Amino acid sequence: MFIVLVILVSAIVAGYESVLKLIHSSSINHLGVVALASVIGFLGNEMVAVYRIRMGKKIGSAALIADGHHARVDGLTSLAVLIGVVGA
Repeated sequence: MFIVLVILVSAIVAGYESVLKLIHSSSINHLGVVALASVIGFLGNEMVAVYRIRMGKKIGSAALIADGHHARVDGLTSLAVLIGVVGA
């Protein structure tokens, strides 16, 4: 229950801050750092995904293979951040 409450509070704070940014716009800073972090995040997640999928297939673990695919999706999310940076 505690974890759900923490996630709920985080979502409320993120929504509130997003609305404030829309109302009171400001300049965007450190786009290069964000772009670099997204590329590093993608590469790291992809390496983990390949390893987990390979090991999952080797030992016959469907859970490990699924976790590898989850890591790959996290990496694709990092690429989506990079697209957002380019758009900004």
